[in-house]
Amino acid sequence: MSSQPHHFSEIAAVDLGSNSFRLQFAKVVDDHLIFHDSMRESVRLGAGLTANKTLDKESQKRAIECLKKFGERLRGLPPQAVRAVATNTFRVAKNAPQLLKEAQEALGFPIEIIAGREEARMIFVGVSHSLPKADHRRLVIDIGGGSTEFIIGEGLDPLHMESLYMGCVSYSLKFFPTGKLTAAAFEKATISAASEIQSISKKFHSKYWQEAVASSGTARAIGEVLRLNNITNGEVTSDGLRALRDMLIKFKDTKKIDLIGLSGDRANVIAGGLSILLAAFNELGIKRITVANSALREGVLYELLGRIQHQDTRELTVNSFMRRYQVDKNQAKRVQKLSLDLLGQVKNKLTMDLSLARQYLTWASKLHEIGVTIAHSGFHKHSAYIIENGDMPGFSKMEQEILGFLIRSQRRSLSKLTMPTISEDRCALTMILRLAILFHRSRQDVKPPALKLSWSKTGFDLEIEGNWLAKNPLTKAELQSEVGFWEDINIPLRIK
Repeated sequence: MSSQPHHFSEIAAVDLGSNSFRLQFAKVVDDHLIFHDSMRESVRLGAGLTANKTLDKESQKRAIECLKKFGERLRGLPPQAVRAVATNTFRVAKNAPQLLKEAQEALGFPIEIIAGREEARMIFVGVSHSLPKADHRRLVIDIGGGSTEFIIGEGLDPLHMESLYMGCVSYSLKFFPTGKLTAAAFEKATISAASEIQSISKKFHSKYWQEAVASSGTARAIGEVLRLNNITNGEVTSDGLRALRDMLIKFKDTKKIDLIGLSGDRANVIAGGLSILLAAFNELGIKRITVANSALREGVLYELLGRIQHQDTRELTVNSFMRRYQVDKNQAKRVQKLSLDLLGQVKNKLTMDLSLARQYLTWASKLHEIGVTIAHSGFHKHSAYIIENGDMPGFSKMEQEILGFLIRSQRRSLSKLTMPTISEDRCALTMILRLAILFHRSRQDVKPPALKLSWSKTGFDLEIEGNWLAKNPLTKAELQSEVGFWEDINIPLRIK
């Protein structure tokens, strides 16, 4: 990307978790982050998830009210200085798209729903920055409201990541629904968590790492309770966890829990979180665990800082994919150059940010042919499938979906893509990418003709210099076919 890095004195991250919503600010000083103001509300969004995987009205109301407060605090910050991410409950709720629209209006900034493994990656980034530098491998466990992430990494680099659908809210609701704390309920919850962890235990067992770290509110709360109530000397150990479990059972009910350092909202979900942590200790051979102060939101901020400084993880991912799928780099450069040239001609018609449009076209140009390694026939479909379903560090689910759409739409019929229902911006980017590929079909360093693309409510107009088409009958025939593809979805493309 040729644009200059942005310079912001302050950046912010919003973490829409299944238990809590958090807002974290950081000052950017000499390319480093100094964390300062933060806000947290126990929204318990995951608790509003009904049996048919829809969010009830009360939980949605709590979410929107919280985001309005966050939005007020964020007011005045430029869009590039704020990143908001949503996790497990947004991933699984059937009515998440409707809530997302309302949530973005309340916050005043876009919200990205991130995949479990992407959440795990950013958690590790956040945790690693908060710990002393080490050469050994670390296991990081983050118990959220609806999911638990497991990561093994070295330095700042995550190596293995998994996300399991179990969290302190979901397990508390499932195994302690009335708040009753019994030995039988703890046993059922721990066995259930153990069976989930067994699916990853071989890869994440203690023989593959030297230090275990826990992040998130649940782990911090458990660590504080163990220390402040003299259960341990501050360490989180298996003996300490079992002692805490036995103490909770004696209280019999979450409403009666009286432990120093445990707030009321955390008391409601500690049983579920403790059961998961107990199971992790048993299944992964953990002896003791360090509690980190940083987690997802700090990882989001470091990621945002990287993007601002043009050290974007997404660029690293794209380059990795190009190597893995043996992309023809010269062809990618040709398509990218013409795409960006055409974009420059219609940029004033876009409603989306120009830098974002440039990014999508750049990524699409570089990755549109990765499916060729599977099969040349229908390679655009294979390419799109890889993009939409692959692990792409740095990319949100929405970014993968948009990129997959552009790549699937790069050639042949458009009728199956429900084009009339998509945004005009997406339609324009599709047109640009298709034309850039079409004029570089020869795959040679031959300069394309001078093209002038215009875009209005009546469709697209493409003006081609002189009598170039008369000298290039193959391209002329393909352009005629292209006109037909767009006619099929009632979008005129006029060639002049």
